[in-house]
Amino acid sequence: MKAAELRTKTAHDLQQELLGLRKEQFNLRMQRGAGQLANPSRFKVVQKDIARIKTVLKEQAGSEATATE
Repeated sequence: MKAAELRTKTAHDLQQELLGLRKEQFNLRMQRGAGQLANPSRFKVVQKDIARIKTVLKEQAGSEATATE
């Protein structure tokens, strides 16, 4: 997932995507704890995607705040 793709989405869509990724992260953590994690690299990818979405949400919130001033 690229940041440019995320910037085209609405805040609501980004929140939904973030919720899905957090659920996936939780499931991956549970699998890792049980020793059943099939693809360990997926954990790092999910973490980075969460960070990208949070960054874009902050950017959008900042641009909305400056637009209203």
